[in-house]
Amino acid sequence: MKNTSPSQSVLVVDDDPNVLEVLNARLSSSGLVVYKANGGRKALEIIQSQNVDLVVSDVKMPGMDGMSLLSEIIQVQPGLPVIFLTAYANVPDAVNAVKSGAVDYVEKPFDGKSLTKKIRAMLQEVEMDESTQEDCDNSAQTMMEDYKSPAMKNLDGLVQKVARSRVNVLILGESGVGKERIANRIHQLGPRRKKPFVVVDCGATPAGLLESELFGHVKGSFTHAINDKMGLIETADQGTLFLDEIGNISQEMQVRLLRFIEDKTIRRIGGLKVKPVDCRILAATNADLAQEIKAGRFREDLFFRLRVVTLTVPSLRKLRADIPILVNHFAKTFCIEHEVDQVKIPETTMDWLCNYSWPGNVRELKNAIEGGIVLCRDNVLRLEDFHLATFDQTCDDQMKDDYCLSLEESEKNTIIRALEQTGGIQKEAAEVLGISRRAIHYKIKKYEIDAGKIKAGH
Repeated sequence: MKNTSPSQSVLVVDDDPNVLEVLNARLSSSGLVVYKANGGRKALEIIQSQNVDLVVSDVKMPGMDGMSLLSEIIQVQPGLPVIFLTAYANVPDAVNAVKSGAVDYVEKPFDGKSLTKKIRAMLQEVEMDESTQEDCDNSAQTMMEDYKSPAMKNLDGLVQKVARSRVNVLILGESGVGKERIANRIHQLGPRRKKPFVVVDCGATPAGLLESELFGHVKGSFTHAINDKMGLIETADQGTLFLDEIGNISQEMQVRLLRFIEDKTIRRIGGLKVKPVDCRILAATNADLAQEIKAGRFREDLFFRLRVVTLTVPSLRKLRADIPILVNHFAKTFCIEHEVDQVKIPETTMDWLCNYSWPGNVRELKNAIEGGIVLCRDNVLRLEDFHLATFDQTCDDQMKDDYCLSLEESEKNTIIRALEQTGGIQKEAAEVLGISRRAIHYKIKKYEIDAGKIKAGH
């Protein structure tokens, strides 16, 4: 087994000082850095201030128990492995904890040697996962550098410039163009890349919950506030806070957010203590904020605070030269994810993908490629594998009439081949094509295909 890196660290959490000392001695002797906490609150403080690679925690503790600690860890540092220590009577609790996100549990009394071996195995997995993630990040970065369109080359140049600074950035663009991807790239290229990148979906979070999500709350501040909760702004301390769909937040939330940006401090709902938070703010929207300001729905002072630098992500229909790069990237990614051989993409398929209007932008293209890979036969992506819109609907003003006709001809020929393959039996042809019987009946009628003649010929 590969030796665990000396820089890797373990946080041990238990209200029993004897357990802390035993684990400290055992894990330190194996070359690991060990942090100790006698409860959940202290553990969270250590996680926020130190680089922790794995947590070993008791389940039953006074104050914040193991389950509450796990819930907070998932908020503060998603993906941080947690192993629970539990007495035999508490095994059901530990099993529930695993279902909630812990990686494993160990019964007390535990064998120190076996536990150390388990921890080292977990840390090795973490190291491998980080290596895999780095490969993915490098792949995405290479893809950005391979873009051919002047608009994306210019955008990536701006991204690399602003990434090195600390200024707030406002990212504009239609829905689905990849604003979060641009925000993440700014974070990864910047000096805060090893700190949290916290995403807040302002559009999907109900207004009544957004304040608590952002600023946190103290126990008893409102109904169901049964524990103190750290907000996402506090979670992003020393890192980057990405506010997606910022144009959707209420006037009241705009005031609180403006105050935070100006003072760099927060106060949890129902709390009295003010805490300084240092995080870089990236925001994104598909709304016209200038019009929102004129209509009195968005504060001008907040707008200027957010858009020290403005980046605009082009729609995919303006980046047709880059579509093959994206198609090949997504195809490679999803073939690996779905554990299938790499697919072949014929020239006719690629031409169609490059000329489709993509109203949902990169998000729609990504989903289309994944769906096509799942549905395709013989590892070849064909036009009929993409369930986007009927071909006649894709013929918008930006496409040539003759190209649209060629798409219809291609669809007609595909249906004829399916009918010939199944001896003219429409039900079986529909199954081959992955469409409903009603759909194939409609297409046969539309293209005036003589299915009876095909059947008679067999």
